[in-house]
Amino acid sequence: MEILAQSKYKEYEEFAEQHPQGCFTQSVFWPKVKNNWDHAVVVSRDSEGKIRGGMLVLIQKIPFIGTTFLYAPRGPVCDLHDREVLSDLVEGVKMLAKQRRAHAFKMDPDVLISDTEFIDLCKSLGFTHFTGGENFETIQARFNYRLYLGGRTEEELFMNLHSKTRYNVRVALKHGVEVKVVGKEYLDDFIRLMRVTGERDGFNVRPRAYFERMLDALGEHARLYMAFYQDKAISGALTTQYAGKTCYVYGASDNENRNVMPNYLIQWEMIKWAVKGGCTVYDFQGVSGNLDESSHLYGLYRFKKGFNGQLDELAGEFDLVFKPFAYKFVDFAIDAKEKLSAIKRKLKH
Repeated sequence: MEILAQSKYKEYEEFAEQHPQGCFTQSVFWPKVKNNWDHAVVVSRDSEGKIRGGMLVLIQKIPFIGTTFLYAPRGPVCDLHDREVLSDLVEGVKMLAKQRRAHAFKMDPDVLISDTEFIDLCKSLGFTHFTGGENFETIQARFNYRLYLGGRTEEELFMNLHSKTRYNVRVALKHGVEVKVVGKEYLDDFIRLMRVTGERDGFNVRPRAYFERMLDALGEHARLYMAFYQDKAISGALTTQYAGKTCYVYGASDNENRNVMPNYLIQWEMIKWAVKGGCTVYDFQGVSGNLDESSHLYGLYRFKKGFNGQLDELAGEFDLVFKPFAYKFVDFAIDAKEKLSAIKRKLKH
């Protein structure tokens, strides 16, 4: 076990980028995006000194009570069934917790709820397990819609789409919708579309600087896509490609010109990037686990379902608690803040 010096970050980055459990939120470049957090990298080495597991840990200072909160988004990066490696990483987290006076550590690995072997292993190492409900109660979405590419060609994947989705992609092409990979000069257009989408769907929009940092930090691992109709930006998406996965992270669209189906074409172009990048999966990211057609969130699932992938239910969050009183206090404060924010959103709309 080792808490890496920054001079060794390149070694970890090369490991994470090539590992099946790697994720862009486990890249050493991710803290440049989450610049209001500190960070550390914990690794486990084999007998030859090579990294066999690791995780990027974000560190957030908690005001007033003098503790910190440790969080490994989609970590750890290792064989999740290797008890020795996982135990070693946990010991590293405990050492980091002592150094940074942490009250708790949270991780939410990309592992299915059906993986009882991993869940039981975590519990035996002292973790508590939280699944949340059917919607977005956890930090990262627990229900992800994914298209597993399986080495198929663009033509094979296109013919695999539901017929209505293929039709909508062709509608966009017929109307002359053009999808381009653009630079930061189009972020103002993207933010405009994000605000329209936020007003329509009831969520808060991150500031322009956040998306600028994301494009800068992830470099070739991130792309900003924009769909244009009659020379006007009407849809946009920020997508990542890392460790064999292409992830649709943020999307936005205008209320106007929805009839020319830009959202379908932009998704198809991003799937084509996944194929060209040799990825194993195109991840549409979060949907609600409530598949009742009367649910206000069902439309998001219906749209993604048209690309004929599958719904993956992930295991959720795993917590190590070091200071129970501080943990409960912080949880109470966060819950109160979220409820207040929800009330404000309802009043606004």
